[in-house]
Amino acid sequence: LRTVDRGGSVSAPVAGVPAVQARGQGGLLDVALDPRFADNRVIYISYAEPGEGGTAGTAVARGRLGEGGLEDARVIYRQQPKVAGSNHFGSRLVFARDGSLFVTQGDRYAYRDKAQDLSVGLGKIVRIHPDGTVPADNPFVGRAGAQPEIWSYGHRNIQAATLHPETGQL
Repeated sequence: LRTVDRGGSVSAPVAGVPAVQARGQGGLLDVALDPRFADNRVIYISYAEPGEGGTAGTAVARGRLGEGGLEDARVIYRQQPKVAGSNHFGSRLVFARDGSLFVTQGDRYAYRDKAQDLSVGLGKIVRIHPDGTVPADNPFVGRAGAQPEIWSYGHRNIQAATLHPETGQL
């Protein structure tokens, strides 16, 4: 992660960014500014997070962009399970008008059949609060065998997302 000033100068790598698996379609996937960035300097990053034995999964971390880099960075979401392979991580970050955060995730290619399985995060859009907690009105909250952060499922590899300018729908 680097910053670019208005004159086009590119910084050295920003310190404090979590470990990223930069293989295949993995790497740093998206960066989103907190809706109150001008006041709090908080940013969110989605990235391919390395796991044990060569596995990886989409993850989201947040931290404050300070003079020394990304400060107080912490992971607020991890796609589960982490699986082998370097394809189909997704991922876009979109803040809803209510302040919740949508995270798009790929099906991890070889695991595409899991996109229909509500017990895993592969091939899902999740909706979380900026601190990583789950909104109580998510569609699968309280459903046995389903991850409560899931907003929608059955996706291949969403790499673009935005809110409709009039309705605010994802």
